[in-house]
Amino acid sequence: MDFELKPELAALRKQVRAFVDERVIPNERKIIDEDRGKRYDTLRALQGEVRAAGLFTPHLPVDFGGRGLGIMGMCVLFREMGRSPVGARVFHCDAPDQGNMDLLLNAGSDEIKRRYLKPLTAGEITSGFSMTEPAPGAGADPSNLKTRATRDGAGWVIDGHKWFTTGGGDAAFLIVMARTSEDPKRAASMFIVDRHAAGVKHVRDVGVMGEPLLAHREAEMTFTGVRVGEEALLGKEGDGLRLAQLRLVPARLTHCMRWLGLADRTLDLCKQYITTRLSFGKLLAQHQLVQHMIAENASAIHAGNLMTFHCAWMLERGLGKEARPYSSMAKNQVARLLCKTLDDAIQMHGALGYSDDMPFAGWYKHARAARIADGPDEVHEVVIAREFLTAGLNLLV
Repeated sequence: MDFELKPELAALRKQVRAFVDERVIPNERKIIDEDRGKRYDTLRALQGEVRAAGLFTPHLPVDFGGRGLGIMGMCVLFREMGRSPVGARVFHCDAPDQGNMDLLLNAGSDEIKRRYLKPLTAGEITSGFSMTEPAPGAGADPSNLKTRATRDGAGWVIDGHKWFTTGGGDAAFLIVMARTSEDPKRAASMFIVDRHAAGVKHVRDVGVMGEPLLAHREAEMTFTGVRVGEEALLGKEGDGLRLAQLRLVPARLTHCMRWLGLADRTLDLCKQYITTRLSFGKLLAQHQLVQHMIAENASAIHAGNLMTFHCAWMLERGLGKEARPYSSMAKNQVARLLCKTLDDAIQMHGALGYSDDMPFAGWYKHARAARIADGPDEVHEVVIAREFLTAGLNLLV
């Protein structure tokens, strides 16, 4: 195993880290404040700087404006971007657009790539992914899918109810999962739907624990008699569940990468505080209980980082199916460590940590969703246990 980065990737990492620390972090509060009024002056100015530096969508193939880094390169750079909650958006690598880009690259027709992927990668439009439904519809269990697409002449008619379509209210198009048969393995298909097509309604943005941030507004959408042509089908009829896995496994890892960056920054901020704050006659850093929290969180971040790299290494070698249980391990590990690191950071800072003078409380509100997004902890635990008990999951890789 070789953990040394190639010189060009190491240089890119240093470049992204410097940009995040010197340009993004000093402006993140301004970006967030402007976003409340749906203004994006500072964000767009920074995106212009990123473009000029050749760092806009660096994960994409060269033909689509990127550097063709592959998923291992993404691991290296996305962690640095994740040091700021707005970092991924500045580099145009944020969810859901980043995952949708990958899906369209892998499964989109030439026409879909021309009409939707090109402007998406250029940052001219945004997108949404409509899979989750209010109860009794599909959530963690995709077999509950209620949205239906029915053949009608040369096209399809879509009827259904979705929510938690991140960024759906402002999106130019949506990738919609709909039931097209009763075959348990091929029941679902994916369709590209123009956000403003007749019958598509943005009901509301669902209020959640964390304050809305950039594209992370959870839209509730209804689809009533929405007509699409055969060309709107992504892949083939019945490919929906397969394509969902194709999108979700790498998407889990890209979340992990960004969460690791934020957890690492959180621990850095703790270090700055506990090595200067006196309490009961000595520095907080000299108290064993504080040292215990630091050691636990540092070890958890390192473990999550290695899990993420290992799974990315598998994906880069075409082992997508084999990587699934390892992606579940990584996702649970990193989601939990992010929540714990932030919780401990609040504790170490005391009243200051609970206040809005530090960012931890706000970050935690968003971080708590990590244990639900892209599959709740419990579903991933079922996947890991099943693979270990039935397929002999190799733990000592």
